[in-house]
Amino acid sequence: MTVLLAATLAFAPSAAAQNVPLREGFWIGLGLGAGSLGFGGDVSGVDRETGLSGYLKLGATVSQHFLLGAETNGWTKSESGVNTRVGSLSAVGYVYPSSTSGFFLKGGLGYLAISDNASTQSTASGVAAQLGLGYDVRVGGNFSLTPYANYIASSGAELKIGGTGVGGDINPNVLQFGLGVTWH
Repeated sequence: MTVLLAATLAFAPSAAAQNVPLREGFWIGLGLGAGSLGFGGDVSGVDRETGLSGYLKLGATVSQHFLLGAETNGWTKSESGVNTRVGSLSAVGYVYPSSTSGFFLKGGLGYLAISDNASTQSTASGVAAQLGLGYDVRVGGNFSLTPYANYIASSGAELKIGGTGVGGDINPNVLQFGLGVTWH
């Protein structure tokens, strides 16, 4: 995955030097990669877990420097018959500092939920914030390859085991790295 991201970024300067098509109208994208789940709060000593991660995003162009949309992110891992899943839904804004470059910074607010199918069926959910960055490398008139990194964190997510609150905030967070595709 790291080699793929490095190779994509290596072509970014040549794409930026070309006459990059303007950002306009509706856009949609999806990405897949690796993610790392960690916890803060009352379980901050738990090791991070690595799993499959991705996103689906869509929205509208406000200007050459700003896009507004919605994004759903996911993380999953199966181990010893236990499936753990994290999902988030956020309103996001993308800031492109340059109208001729594909580099962007992203921020958003939304909701994050985590669950597993262990015999105790644990769940937690709460308000989440998202930060990210990436680069749209145009490979066609309206199509880009998009290497990305996202960080999504929830504060105040109360752990529930078997539907009963056990007290304490677990503050789940997910770090994502991957490659996406975007249609502009």
